[in-house]
Amino acid sequence: MLTLNHLFEQNKEWAARILRQEPDFFLKLSQQQFPTYLWIGCSDSRVPANQIVGLMPGELFVHRNVANLVVHTDLNCLSVMQFAVDILKVRHIIVCGHYGCSGVQAALRNARLGLSDNWLRHLQDVRQKHEQNLLSLSDESQTSDRLCELNVIEQVVNVCQTTIAIDAWERGQELAVHGWVYGLKDGLLRDLNITTTGSHETLKVYQAAISSLS
Repeated sequence: MLTLNHLFEQNKEWAARILRQEPDFFLKLSQQQFPTYLWIGCSDSRVPANQIVGLMPGELFVHRNVANLVVHTDLNCLSVMQFAVDILKVRHIIVCGHYGCSGVQAALRNARLGLSDNWLRHLQDVRQKHEQNLLSLSDESQTSDRLCELNVIEQVVNVCQTTIAIDAWERGQELAVHGWVYGLKDGLLRDLNITTTGSHETLKVYQAAISSLS
């Protein structure tokens, strides 16, 4: 039976390295988590949330799925959001997509992947909504990058329209929702300028973000 012993060895080395840097790290980590941020990102193995932003375990609450979608019927994503906002009191929700996303490329090419096609139907809706914007680009790489950006912007709005975010804002809780995109080729994040801190500004910020991509 394959036991993946090399991963256990790497785990031991990692834990030992952490203890050398901070002897009480795991003791403090085991007692409570106090993250300031919720990261909603893609499941892509090339996009490790904590490392991208230089945060240690315990500092970033994470939800990941294919193509970083926020779907109003996805109880997994909504449960993570509710726990993060209501229980952990995170101050920031970051929706982060990435260039070169396989889900985005599949949506652009109408590729059939299997069961995941049903999930990516939500991304197809984003593509159709912004068809004119995408048609203005002749290069396939540029079109893919643009859809990655548009998808993040749409998912930020989806976050803002959940009862979780709306209820938090109505009770005066401090909460900001951000939209970022990550570059696989340079390791850098790009702010898509759709930061929202209340329901009243969501539409205005959304329209400005979309216009900036035109």
